[in-house]
Formats: sequence, C-alpha cells, structure tokens
Amino acid sequence: MMADNRLKLLVTASTFPRGEHDTEPRFVLDLCKCLNKNYKVSVLVPAYPGCKDLEHIEGIEVIRYHYLPFNKLETLCYPGAIVPRIKEKKIRSLQVPFLFLGLAWKLFKIQTNYDVIHSHWLIPQGIVQSFFQHPFILTCHGGDIKALNFSVIKKLKYYALKHASQITFVSKDLMQFTEEHICKDKSIEYKSSVIPMGVDTTRFSPSFRINDYFTNDSKKTVLFVGRFAEKKGISYLIESMKNVPAHLVLVGTGPLDMQLKREASSAGISCQFMGAKSHEELSKIYASADVLCVPSITASNGDTEGMPTVIAEGMASGLPVVATRHGGIPAIVQDGVNGFLVPEKSSEQLADKLNKLLSDKTLYTLFREKAIQTAEEFSYDELAKKYREVIDKALSESR
Repeated sequence: MMADNRLKLLVTASTFPRGEHDTEPRFVLDLCKCLNKNYKVSVLVPAYPGCKDLEHIEGIEVIRYHYLPFNKLETLCYPGAIVPRIKEKKIRSLQVPFLFLGLAWKLFKIQTNYDVIHSHWLIPQGIVQSFFQHPFILTCHGGDIKALNFSVIKKLKYYALKHASQITFVSKDLMQFTEEHICKDKSIEYKSSVIPMGVDTTRFSPSFRINDYFTNDSKKTVLFVGRFAEKKGISYLIESMKNVPAHLVLVGTGPLDMQLKREASSAGISCQFMGAKSHEELSKIYASADVLCVPSITASNGDTEGMPTVIAEGMASGLPVVATRHGGIPAIVQDGVNGFLVPEKSSEQLADKLNKLLSDKTLYTLFREKAIQTAEEFSYDELAKKYREVIDKALSESR
C-alpha cells in the first residue's frame, strides 16, 4: 500500500451538512471534496444533539467538537445559521462564549497534526484561529464582515484579518468593504483575493427537469431558494408577484416562515411553500422551474449577502436570474446577459423584469444559454485550482 504524501489540510466552519442528505448548505463540503484530490482534508465543525464525534461524509473526515457539557444542549448552530438561531431564542446567545472556547480547546489539541488550516467565516473560526501560531487561510462570506462591527468585535476582526496568512473574500464588494471599514491601514491588501463559492455542475443540470413538477396548469414558475431571513428580501418578491402571472415557489425555512406565509395569503398570489430540501431534491426543483429570483437586501442590522451559491446552482440548472444589485451578486449575474439586476426593495422592477423574461421566448432562451455557460466558470473544479494557489502561498510563507 502506497503512503499518502498529501499535505494535511484542516477546514473549520460553523455551517456544514449533518449527513449526505441534509438540507444544510453544503458549499464547504463541495469545496473540500475538490481540494481532497491534492490535500488530505479533515473538517472541524460544531457538535449538535445526537451527532457522532467522528464520521466520514462523502469521503471527507468530519470531526465534531463539543462546547457544552451535555450534547443535547448544543443547539446553537443547527439547523440554520448561528445569528438567526439566536434571534429565534435569545437564550442561545449564552452559548456563544462556550462555542469560542470549545473551538479553541479542540484546535489547541489537534491543529499541530495539520500543515495548514482553512477557516471559513471570521466569526468564530477566524478570530479563534488568529490566536494560534499556525498558518491559516481565512475565507470571509458576507455577514461575518458586514454585521456586528462594534468596539471589541471589530477589533477582534481586525486582529484576525491581520494575522491570517492569506485571505479570500467571496466577492469584490466584500473585500472593498473590509478595506474601507475594518482594515483601513491597507494591511491586508497584499494577501487578499476574491474567490467566490461555486456549484457542483454534476449535481445541477437542465437534464433533471420534470415538466409540470409544481402545477398542472402549465403556468410558468418563479423560484426562490434560501433561508427565510430579512436579508433575503422575500417580502418584496411576494409583493411583486401580484403583477406577475406565474406560480411562485419558495424553498427554505427560517425565522420569517409564518410571516411570509401570511403575506403570501394576503397577496392572493399563486404560491407554494416547499420547506427545506436536500440537494438531491433541489436538483429537480431548480431544473423544473423557469426563473430564479434572488431579491436580497441589506438587513436592518447591516447583514448582507456575499455571493449566494443558489445563483450558480440555478444557472447550472438552466435558469435565467432576476436579482437585486446587492453584495457580490453582480459578479455572477450580468445585467442583460444571463439575467436582470434591479435595485434593492423594488417590487415594481422585480415584476417588470420577471414579466419581460417570461413573455419573451427569444430573450429567455438567450439568457438561459448564457446562464449555463456562466455556471461552468463557477464550478468547484475551477475554483479549487484558485484555492490551491492560495493554500500553497500560505504554506510557502510559513516555511
């Protein structure tokens, strides 16, 4: 048996699938699978009630760290993201310091077994990692940069960014915000790059389409996929559908679930709430819809999107996109090429562009073809090449 000479890469994250068929976002897993061809990848993520401490998911070793004495109480991170779960139950905020400490203790015990560490999200992974003398890459996704920028937290963010070996941002907008509001001294320019999250083009394709999947009346379908949270701007999409003769399908769940159902009922539109779905189910849902709508907005607490992975998934499935000009979205949605961009919070312009796409077959076909081509540029195989360059830089600088 040949020895495995690959360098060891530890990936830390707070959002990660709990199993192969979980509905949690899997972009970190998909990237790890591609990087595993060149590095021996392990993933370190928080525990959840009933979890295994060590398991393999799709060939990737997954280590779960504990942060409370009783596993049944470790409910901060799943299902969904940390901030929405705290909003759902304020008492969960008491778990946050223990999450930091749990991660720090686990890293203290195991990080020397790895050549390099890749920390996804500044909070808590990047901040905790920055206090260890070990080469690490920090990937910033959006809300971890733009939200919670007050006194101590902002200083901790600066400290983490300054001590990272290399930094990647999922959008140019995010990198510019960081340089203008957190690292004003230009101390991170030389080690920063923009690499978005992407799509597994083998999992998403127009070939998965099922005709009349949502309705039996041949009505066109507008699709939204994502968490039901303020920054997703779903209320503006529901309002816009009053003037769009199409069926709206909303896939996901979250703190605004009941509010959005009331809004859809009050609007009197044709609307279907499908709940959270696994990626196997999503492949059929995307391909069976007609247009993907991503109406993201800046939330009241400053939270924003980086570059939503649903856009690349939708495009790979053959969907033109109508989205807001927000965060990193313009990096993938080219206005008038593979979709349309409109201002945030404009239900009127969302309706106008949706109607334009759904009523013009020639334009729709052109956008659809361009969308599929764009998705190829965002495949994880292509993005992994860029991440390998960044990882190799971090390793070479540490020697």
